Amino acid sequence: MNKVTIVGSGVAGLATATRLIAKGYDVSIFESASYTGGKIHSFNLDGYRFDAGPSLFTLPHLVDDLFKNLGENPMDFFNYEKKDIHCEYFWNDGKKLTAYSDTSKYFMQIYEQFGVNESTMHKYLKRSKRKYELTQNIFLQKSLHKFSTYFSKDILKTIPFLRSLDILKSLNQTNQLFLREPHLVQLYNRYATYNGSNPYETPGIMSLIQHLESHYGTWVPKKGMVEISKSLTRLLKKKGAKIYLNSNVDEIITKDNKAIGVLSNGKEFESDYIVSNMDIFFTYKKLLKNIEMPKRVNRSERSSSAVIFYWGINRVFDQLDLHNILFSENYQNEFETIFKKRELTNDPTIYINITSKDIPADAPKGCENWFVMINAPYDCKQNWETMIKKLRKNVINKINKMLKVDIEKSIQVEKIYTPKTIETMTQSHLGSLYGTSSNSKLSAFLRHPNFTNKINNLFFTGGSVHPGGGIPLCLMSANIVANEFKDRSNVKI
Repeated sequence: MNKVTIVGSGVAGLATATRLIAKGYDVSIFESASYTGGKIHSFNLDGYRFDAGPSLFTLPHLVDDLFKNLGENPMDFFNYEKKDIHCEYFWNDGKKLTAYSDTSKYFMQIYEQFGVNESTMHKYLKRSKRKYELTQNIFLQKSLHKFSTYFSKDILKTIPFLRSLDILKSLNQTNQLFLREPHLVQLYNRYATYNGSNPYETPGIMSLIQHLESHYGTWVPKKGMVEISKSLTRLLKKKGAKIYLNSNVDEIITKDNKAIGVLSNGKEFESDYIVSNMDIFFTYKKLLKNIEMPKRVNRSERSSSAVIFYWGINRVFDQLDLHNILFSENYQNEFETIFKKRELTNDPTIYINITSKDIPADAPKGCENWFVMINAPYDCKQNWETMIKKLRKNVINKINKMLKVDIEKSIQVEKIYTPKTIETMTQSHLGSLYGTSSNSKLSAFLRHPNFTNKINNLFFTGGSVHPGGGIPLCLMSANIVANEFKDRSNVKI
């Protein structure tokens, strides 16, 4: 049986492992942390449970497929529920919008709040859907770094509609053109943050993300986001995968331009194939020390990072739901401050995630667990201690003003993550959440491919390589890598 070694157990590493086991490979995973999941992990703080990393769960069928692919019923491992409300939105001028999963209710809310009719919204989302349907087989399910991709039927189908993909417009320009209403433009501009980019620079094709959320909905795992990685870990163990925790990989061993194993904790482990789920920058810098790092990996603009306040709140806020956003007054200035000045704005957009709304055990009775995230620049040696003190004050003042409360009196416990924290804990270069940004028309093509022509039998998966960051794209990355392997499930050993 051919051996595959996977470096790192982020969601893409776990997903790649399941797909390769289904193909008949003997899979081992080496993880430097004491837990699997990478950014998808959790912690407890004085009776409160917090998901430390990603908080939005969409396209659940991508996770279900991993269990089905191994002949298992997903519900025996992992369960989730659909949300009736995608998000609660708040603006400084007092406007509020509840984004219902029921399209008719959502459109009615938009008309009542902003005077935008249902026809406009239908046209906008239909256009987003069309972009997704035209590009999913090209950008999301195949490598962009192989000639075969560009000589496929999918490309021929797309060529007549290139103009409608809005590649030459920014996401903001696209939203301005088709929505116009300022509150809605800001709402749909925010989807650029799903891959850590600037809506005033990232291409308008990114509006396809809106379709995924509006069509497939938002969901909540019954035991929290961390259950995604925990359930996949249980599945892998059941299927015979070997998972080595607290096992830092020091080097990917190569010979004659071929990956032949890894060095971990001073011991060599032979393998026929290696898959790195480590950030591509650190893969080259730490694991491929004798291979020159591609210039685009070193020079590419990193995605945004985040500052996260984890607060245990000793009261309940009925006006809030699982996902909540308090928008800034000047959105363009916010992103210019983040990406141009590498600083934090004085009026940040605030995202508040409260899992205890759906999982009561996540907080003591009558209390809530707040995950408060602010978009931030990646780490470039800023004075985070000073910046956090100022940011905390601004965030509290903004919450107090928009929700008409005195939130500081309700904060019982607190933990703070900065971009430096994120880099240290997840080995994400400079603390960027999604690898490189998508702030250019060619960004999709500039991401590192899922393989390298310099070394045979070496592959790359995860948010820092094609097709990008975020749970759905990481799962798609795993599928792209697995498709590079022959099916050996019927091969007699």
